[in-house]
Amino acid sequence: MKLNRLFLALPVALTLVNCDDSKKSSGDLELKTFKDSISYMIGGNTGAQFKQALGDDASELFDLDVYEQGVRKGFTDSIEFSQAEMQSLMTRFQAELQKKQDAEMATKAAENKKKEDEFLAANAKKEGVVTTESGLQYKVLTEGTGAVPTAEDQVSVNYEGKLIDGTVFDSSYERGQPATFGVTQVIAGWTEALQLMKVGAKYQLYIPASLAYGERGSQPNIGPGEPLIFDVELLEIVKE
Repeated sequence: MKLNRLFLALPVALTLVNCDDSKKSSGDLELKTFKDSISYMIGGNTGAQFKQALGDDASELFDLDVYEQGVRKGFTDSIEFSQAEMQSLMTRFQAELQKKQDAEMATKAAENKKKEDEFLAANAKKEGVVTTESGLQYKVLTEGTGAVPTAEDQVSVNYEGKLIDGTVFDSSYERGQPATFGVTQVIAGWTEALQLMKVGAKYQLYIPASLAYGERGSQPNIGPGEPLIFDVELLEIVKE
């Protein structure tokens, strides 16, 4: 969990670029010295990590004013908690944070499910789109002439993956190098589609979340319950 990394490794390895003792300004705060600048930078970096870990509604679980008092207390004295008490508080905090994150994920997954149903229903009516029993949809862009891979095979492919709004999240074309993997070492929608394709074929796949990354998604690019679109070109069956 991000929160664990945050508490175990607060910014201790910061890259300092063009830091000097010249007067700088950040809003109403004047950063007159190097000490001012490094103090402000570490504080800002820590705050940004907390926001990333806790989300936009951090105030529901976290009081910034009390946190600041704790930091000041820690600099001058030990805080009034035993190790056991701190562990208990942290365990409860992490449980509350996980509960909040799960609720947010469930809400987002429900929203994406509605979008998925609408998209796939409309897409199924388009010319050339085939819907399989599993719910996978595909369209043949180029027919292949070679062999069809089996579940035991390794394949080499070029592909581009995008969300249904057109946002590209992954592309072997951009990397300039095909991907090689086992037919069963990918998401279920790919495993099914690859065994329909002949070498040389290019398909466009429309994959429901249940055949992709499910209700948890694959952060940061694929949200919970998101359907995916892939252009897949089967280049070869790789012989070991």
